Amino acid sequence: MRLRTAVVGVGYLGRFHAEKYAAHPGAELVGVVDVDAERAREVAAALGVEAFTDHRALAARVDCASVAVPTQHHFEVARDLLAAGIDVLVEKPVTTTVEEAKALVELAVRGQRVFQVGHLERFNPAMLALEGLVTQPRFIECHRLAPFTERGTDVDVVLDLMIHDLDVILSIVPSALRSVEAVGVPVLTSSVDIANARLRFANGCIANVTASRVSMKRERKLRIFQADAYLAVDYGERRVRICRREPDLDGQAALTLEEREVPEGDALEAEIDAFLRAVRAREAPAVSGWDGLRALEVAHVIRERLETEVRAVQAAPVS
Repeated sequence: MRLRTAVVGVGYLGRFHAEKYAAHPGAELVGVVDVDAERAREVAAALGVEAFTDHRALAARVDCASVAVPTQHHFEVARDLLAAGIDVLVEKPVTTTVEEAKALVELAVRGQRVFQVGHLERFNPAMLALEGLVTQPRFIECHRLAPFTERGTDVDVVLDLMIHDLDVILSIVPSALRSVEAVGVPVLTSSVDIANARLRFANGCIANVTASRVSMKRERKLRIFQADAYLAVDYGERRVRICRREPDLDGQAALTLEEREVPEGDALEAEIDAFLRAVRAREAPAVSGWDGLRALEVAHVIRERLETEVRAVQAAPVS
């Protein structure tokens, strides 16, 4: 029996969600929801499903749904769906505030609902190629740079772009976060558009994270340094480089370089497939609400450091 699905918010990203559900052999796309009635009808007509303008109309009609509305509406929509007994995949960031995220996680636990957060990079084929290679990272460096677009500017660059890498870092560093330093500036919007953060973990690992949405070119890279290897991931080129220390025939240490080309894959399709499998098996999803909450908590610490830095610069005397 196929799972009955829906998508709330069928703008740029939500439409892709709807297309993936419609094509999935284990799902039946029942309908799409959007406050823009014309857009809802257009997407519904293209996929041969029903159009709605109110997400509450999904109650008793579907088993699970994706939420791809603007971030400030994540809490309200996800809360209503979870309360109606519907399993939810919500786009990142999970919510605008930590308090809202905690409330959704608690609601999902009480109702025994599957609650997944759309941190898509976890399903990137390049990240999957690292499985089994990352042991005890000592230093991590992330660069996520993109040209400016209007999409995503309802939040600052930390919640828009950097949060992808925060989730990845937290998933591979098994330690509590000890301290955060951050600096950033607004360029084309009233929010911070370029930011850098330095995270120090209790086990000694340090992560340096840079995100920009006003760059001239797109770049998404991850570098991991550990005692036995240096791992470099280029998400865009789908390439993984592995530099290892290996003993040679004389017993002396030597370096070997391995390059892996990652086969092309569909991260969104993999994400939705993982969500549907979790719904069907009634098990914890690959990227849980707790994961989304933790990434959001760190993002907000970074934002607080950025605000402190901005106030310090504004208060500094002009020479």
